[in-house]
Amino acid sequence: MLKRLMMIGLGVSMLVLPASAMNLQDIIAKNLDARGGKDKLLAVNSVVITGTMHMPNGMEAPFTWKWERPDKLRMEFTLQGMTGVQAYDGTTAWMLMPFMGKTEPEKMPEEAAKRVEEQADFDGPFLDTEKKGYKLELVDEKPVTVEGTDAYKVKVTNKFGDVTYLYLDTEYFLPFKEEGKRTIRGQEIEFEASIGDYKKVDGLLFPFSTQSKMKGSEQGQSITFDKIEIGKDIDDAEFVMPEPKPTAVPEDQKQK
Repeated sequence: MLKRLMMIGLGVSMLVLPASAMNLQDIIAKNLDARGGKDKLLAVNSVVITGTMHMPNGMEAPFTWKWERPDKLRMEFTLQGMTGVQAYDGTTAWMLMPFMGKTEPEKMPEEAAKRVEEQADFDGPFLDTEKKGYKLELVDEKPVTVEGTDAYKVKVTNKFGDVTYLYLDTEYFLPFKEEGKRTIRGQEIEFEASIGDYKKVDGLLFPFSTQSKMKGSEQGQSITFDKIEIGKDIDDAEFVMPEPKPTAVPEDQKQK
């Protein structure tokens, strides 16, 4: 009887123990399992997402994002009645920004191109890590407490040398917060983002809401997903920068 009571007491105490230390490979494995499993993730060839960007000034911009394996991306968003495009075909990052008076597609500046290429990574840093040039480090084997949640803090360095810190909760092993630095228009910016509202789509788990802002700022931008479609056919031409339209020659300057 005493032994039985001791075992019951031990079981109860284990329920209230804090999250234990884990190694990085265990954390990655649990994250992939939570998202639907490595094999199921790798079986996805395309994703189409529709949703809305909510700006700090109250404006909203409906958008469509299209991903195609291995690293193609197209983002369309409508603002003030005009549609902008940012895309990457696996080699070239380009954009069409009519809001800025740019009526023809053009290659992105180097800094912006890096960000779009990073976003085009279909699976994220936890799959084919070394092949894609990522370096992962577990900042502390023991969980840290972030915004009241116990989390494992993972340092992610991409192939450009940019660093992002991901916080994965100790219960589901899903990222709920990230922070880091990026260079935008020649200026280094610290950012932070909250990630949540995870939902299953065809057996895979996706976050349907993110809020991002410059660190220390009270205002930021939020993104909400309305629909995620997996396996849709996408024309490869949508990712490729169109050829510029020939400049019209005035009638009085045409050779006769």
